[in-house]
Amino acid sequence: MIDVLVVDDDHRVADINAAYAGKVPGFRVVATAHSAAEALALLAERPVDLILLDHYLPDENGLAVVRELRRLGHHTDVIMVTAARDVATVQAAMRQGALQYLVKPFNFAGLRTRLEAYAALRRTLDGGGEAEQAQVDRIFGALSVPTEPGLPKGHSPTTAELLRQVLLAAEGPLSAQEIAERAGVSRQTAQRYLKLLERTGRVRLGLRYGETGRPEHRYAWAADR
Repeated sequence: MIDVLVVDDDHRVADINAAYAGKVPGFRVVATAHSAAEALALLAERPVDLILLDHYLPDENGLAVVRELRRLGHHTDVIMVTAARDVATVQAAMRQGALQYLVKPFNFAGLRTRLEAYAALRRTLDGGGEAEQAQVDRIFGALSVPTEPGLPKGHSPTTAELLRQVLLAAEGPLSAQEIAERAGVSRQTAQRYLKLLERTGRVRLGLRYGETGRPEHRYAWAADR
């Protein structure tokens, strides 16, 4: 499980964000905080993997919290979740190591996509060791959350993005069943999206022949996408 701390000065918003995060498989919200001091005190008692961090706090701003965490030697990952839209704040967050920046207001799908991308990044990094260029590309691309243009009616950009993250995190081509299991969707849903993504050039389709002589479809994300 990925342990999460939600930090927002608005108690209602903090509860909503915590409920959103708790609905994403693999994530567990362990606490909420409503000020910089409260957040730092909680982290001193119980380190977490990820902080969903508001910028506007009553005592310090979110970037000050990140700076203090780094000064104290904490390497906790941070996703900024804030109404701050000015480019200077966005740039400062990036330079101080925030992995993502989600602007309020947003819906569950917006946060879920970023959390799933974060989980994919952690899976990619868990292998350790040395990385070839393809692995480096997967690491740096794991947190990107582009929209899939031109999806037909009845297709969800969130589901398409989830399959993309599964394929990016994989070390090689996967079957539709393997993709479905990793994405937490049905095999039929995975096949429907994979056919669409393959048709639009986002996914490469290959064949693997087993002992029965019947080919198995294997899918990989197109390297230039």
